[in-house]
Amino acid sequence: MSEYTATIYWRRRGAAFTDNKYSRAHEWRFDGGVTVPGSSSPHVVRVPLSDPNAVDPEEAFVASLSSCHMLFFLSFAAKQGFVVDSYEDQAVGVMARNEAGKMAMTVVTLRPKVVFSGTQPSAEQLQELHHRSHDECFIASSVKTDVRCEPVA
Repeated sequence: MSEYTATIYWRRRGAAFTDNKYSRAHEWRFDGGVTVPGSSSPHVVRVPLSDPNAVDPEEAFVASLSSCHMLFFLSFAAKQGFVVDSYEDQAVGVMARNEAGKMAMTVVTLRPKVVFSGTQPSAEQLQELHHRSHDECFIASSVKTDVRCEPVA
């Protein structure tokens, strides 16, 4: 068993609160010393109450799925002797009503574009690398969201 932590820190800074016109800007602090500006999504709470330059939970959710998939992909590719020069994923999450009628991240589509040097995997090998990466991804295994992988050639 492993534990992972994050400290989420928000402060009112003297603004009114009960009128619901307070800033949603906050910080995500991680054990390695990194602090990331966080906020609600401007799609959910209008600017200036949201900070469009900060990371919102929905973006972080999509990024965590993409990052987890990539890390497994890189490991599996290396073990099979493929040299990955770059990996870029333009991942997209869709917020919609789920079967219970609640707003949820219903679909996340990963669109990884991988550049190899040396021996190139066959289309079948590439598909298997992505399939195996999805199956092993801790984050994908933890959510109800439909996570799709559509590799870009």
